[in-house]
Amino acid sequence: MTKIIVLIPTYNESASIAELLKNLGSLREVSEFQLDVLVIDDNSPDETAKVVDNLGLSWVRVLRRSKKDGLGEAYRAGFAEVLTNPNYTHVVTMDADGSHRVVDLLPMLNAMKATARNKTLIMGTRWMPGGSVINWPKYRQLLSKFGTKYAKSAIKVDLADLTGGFRIYSSDLIRALDVSQMNATGYCFQIQMALASSHAGADVVEIPITFVERNFGRSKMTVGIALEAFVYVTKSGIKRLWRHHIRR
Repeated sequence: MTKIIVLIPTYNESASIAELLKNLGSLREVSEFQLDVLVIDDNSPDETAKVVDNLGLSWVRVLRRSKKDGLGEAYRAGFAEVLTNPNYTHVVTMDADGSHRVVDLLPMLNAMKATARNKTLIMGTRWMPGGSVINWPKYRQLLSKFGTKYAKSAIKVDLADLTGGFRIYSSDLIRALDVSQMNATGYCFQIQMALASSHAGADVVEIPITFVERNFGRSKMTVGIALEAFVYVTKSGIKRLWRHHIRR
């Protein structure tokens, strides 16, 4: 049986996490897949972890971390926890704030089911035909599109939404990647994972999604996070060009 675990990093998401878990529960009831959830909480002052505990859902666990030190660290901790259980065949990553809709997860799961290879990555993509964003200001849309376009050009990975975090990884792919050695903290981690997946020869499928700006809480995006991604992509692009030069 295909057994899936959803990783949801949280920091001060008490206003939205219950609704997300409710929607995942509804999908769980009608899906052919066995679906569990691991909430990775960075010691949220608003007691997000306690909100999850109080729901009393047997298929949801909370991984409590001592401090907030970035999306990448949270996901690395989650992947390490998941890989201790050999029964999980796939890992979903999604945001806690409602920007990733559970209704879009179903076609992603169907695409996952249709892939025959062991190392697979299904990407929920905003910037492709059928994809869209709701309630995002123009500057955020331009920043995301420019970031992906620049990354595609620099690292030569032809994917339409390199910074998006709504994904399904096969456990075989996660095991093939040296996730513990990745050092990105912000959404640059998503670029690192996409690049590493490409180098690992993963079968990548992009599925259009509708991305919805959060209704509650505050965005975690900062200038530092954007700068981290820009520096990483630039360095990776230079290394790629240097390797190409050496081979010549």
